[in-house]
Amino acid sequence: MTPANAAKPQTVAILGATGAVGQELLALLAERAFPIKELRLLASPRSAGVEVPWQGKKLQVQAVDEAALQGVDLVLASAGGSVSRQWAPIAVQQGAIVIDNSSAFRLDPEVPLVVPEVNPAAALQHKGIIANPNCTTILLSLALAPLAAQRPLKRVVVSTYQSASGAGARAMEELQQLSRTVLDGGEPQSEVLPYSLAFNLFLHNSPLQANGYCEEELKMLYETRKIMGLDQLCLTATCVRVPVLRAHSEAVNLEFEEPFPVEEARALLSAAPGLELIEDFATNRFPMPSDVTGRDAVAVGRIRQDLSNPNALELWLCGDQIRKGAALNAIQIAELLQQQVAP
Repeated sequence: MTPANAAKPQTVAILGATGAVGQELLALLAERAFPIKELRLLASPRSAGVEVPWQGKKLQVQAVDEAALQGVDLVLASAGGSVSRQWAPIAVQQGAIVIDNSSAFRLDPEVPLVVPEVNPAAALQHKGIIANPNCTTILLSLALAPLAAQRPLKRVVVSTYQSASGAGARAMEELQQLSRTVLDGGEPQSEVLPYSLAFNLFLHNSPLQANGYCEEELKMLYETRKIMGLDQLCLTATCVRVPVLRAHSEAVNLEFEEPFPVEEARALLSAAPGLELIEDFATNRFPMPSDVTGRDAVAVGRIRQDLSNPNALELWLCGDQIRKGAALNAIQIAELLQQQVAP
């Protein structure tokens, strides 16, 4: 039972209810007993009329419009940037708070970008919209925060291994389908992603920028700086799409201003909220996507001294992209707000 259970029930709308994150939001609202007076499922007109089961009943998806947003207290939006830019301001004008999972508002200086375990106070400074960070940034920040609180953080080098779920439910379905095609001896032809992920990987398919970095990699830089309040943090990322269904992994190199004893870092990470230590050097057993799929915690392990730099550490982490990387983080933000208004 979460602290939100004592709060006043709200009228909640899920914008993008038929997508992978929308479905996870539905499951988590029930699982965490979020106090709901009325739940509205909103999506594009093509999904209107679809029935979605929830807590023993069937809810009908509505096309999003101004009428559908009237009387809503909380909007959990996961329908893409253009949809959020169109409808979030309208929802706010009508009295709702919007927690947005797209990139539309993340770098807006007037919009808090929040990971509840890292910068919860930022959520309370909202002006109607709170941004949910990018999935890879959420997972990374959970590991950075407890360490940066103890030693000044100088530089981060991260390589990500990102699952199909980051590209949506259709990409997950395509990975399964094309994997069967390959196993049957066929030639996989991708329609959702630019290349087949079946028994393959490729550099992240977000748009390349003039500096040679893709959009996903730059999200990690700018969003991490904002969440952690480290405007000058040096961070470089290489993002890769891999044939995993729904959990992201990251190899992280952290350089500090001074040496950071490995055992101290391990103790901090094992005790940090939202993290779980999975580490057995004797058996070479460290976090895997299968450890975190469908689970809240981000698993961290293989914490070690960087042999090339006395001030640097290496670590590995895995987290469920749909859950903590998107839906769970949004609901935790909503719970923070509920705690502030609870009687």
